[in-house]
Amino acid sequence: MSENLGAISSVLFPVHRAGWPFIGIFAACTIALAWLWMPLGFVGIVLTVWCACFFRDPDRFTPIGEGLVISPADGVVQMISDVAPPEELRMGTGPCTRISIFMNVFNVHVNRAPISGRIKRMAYRPGKFLNASMDKASEDNERQALLFETADGQEVGCVQIAGLIARRILCDVTSEQKMEAGERFGMIRFGSRVDVYLPLGTSAFVVEGQQSVAGETVLADLNSSDESRRGEKR
Repeated sequence: MSENLGAISSVLFPVHRAGWPFIGIFAACTIALAWLWMPLGFVGIVLTVWCACFFRDPDRFTPIGEGLVISPADGVVQMISDVAPPEELRMGTGPCTRISIFMNVFNVHVNRAPISGRIKRMAYRPGKFLNASMDKASEDNERQALLFETADGQEVGCVQIAGLIARRILCDVTSEQKMEAGERFGMIRFGSRVDVYLPLGTSAFVVEGQQSVAGETVLADLNSSDESRRGEKR
């Protein structure tokens, strides 16, 4: 059966392995609903398709370049601000440039490494499940923090934050593991946020309100002296 599911996913779109149990549950509920009343079965079909789309895991084409910081998540660039990083990242007490990306339930939720390097530190912190679009969610919500270090010693923090609906953070990497920019490292189920912490003064190449694509959109360049981008809604 798993071979058949794999064949179907390759024809339609790749699906993250964590999604198959949920898709199976949705499909079983659809059959039960259809048995009770056919119109309910059609509702179940829609929900099953949505579940499969939620766990889609398409390939991405990552820009390569020394110092490039790549978006770890699909979604809207919600906030760009200078704030103190979470204590567990151990990036110091001074402010960092934070780029927050909010993922809704229709975005791809597979997260990818923002830079090439090793995972210097990992820290999980339990917490609340506030709306991930709220600024204080970065402090109060359940989260998984990863600190990446490049070959030349530059550090970039990446924090997966659970949201109002998201109740499960998946992180499939280990401390000291070496990664390439754009490589998959985990996901958050059912809506959430990812914060990227950069050295203070790093120029942002994206603007608030912009859609980012995990593994493809360049958020910043650690080696650039250009001013941060400005944008407006048109």
